[in-house]
Amino acid sequence: MNVIVVGLGRMGTGLATKLSRQGAHVVAIDTNPETFEGLGADFAGDTVRGVGFDHDVLEEAKVERADAVVACTTSDEANIVVAHVARSVFRVPRVIARLYDTNKADTYRRLGIQTVSTTDWGIRRASELLTYHQLDTVFGMGHDGVRVVRADVPALLEGRTVRELTALSEISVVAVSRSNDTFIPLMGTVFEHGDIVYAAVASGASEKFAYMLGLSE
Repeated sequence: MNVIVVGLGRMGTGLATKLSRQGAHVVAIDTNPETFEGLGADFAGDTVRGVGFDHDVLEEAKVERADAVVACTTSDEANIVVAHVARSVFRVPRVIARLYDTNKADTYRRLGIQTVSTTDWGIRRASELLTYHQLDTVFGMGHDGVRVVRADVPALLEGRTVRELTALSEISVVAVSRSNDTFIPLMGTVFEHGDIVYAAVASGASEKFAYMLGLSE
């Protein structure tokens, strides 16, 4: 996985080093080259000095190869610009922005940008968002029994209800992660763009669940 982290404050530095230790190739961007020292001697990624929403800077960071961009400067305004440029101009598949003012979360979500807030939680949450596959087992119960699986809610299910992703005795949605909250949904809960769904899937129903998510034919 190739990840660009923009802004090396506490969160950006922590996330960059964590992802690098996990085997991702990380490019860290910051206007102050002194912040690169905080990455430590074990950091295996690359660094680029500059403004994170500058096209030349992003191209130097090889944004065309990026699987994800995380904007975590100290400015909400800068973060949304970085995220928007990465998403709309360079078509980066996954974009996450650090958010201080949670009242702006809806603005980010309408642009297809996931948000995180608070430093320690943000590092864990951003790392989680970046390091799982489209369909990933979180927890298994019993030998070849029930699995708790998480997946991105695909575009085809946005605006649809939890009921439409439920199969009696086979698939049950147990939680939905949205923006900075994770909650237990009702059958009538409507999926939104950027949601992550957690479902209990019975043995033998994995292919059905993948089909319902549009991940298989």
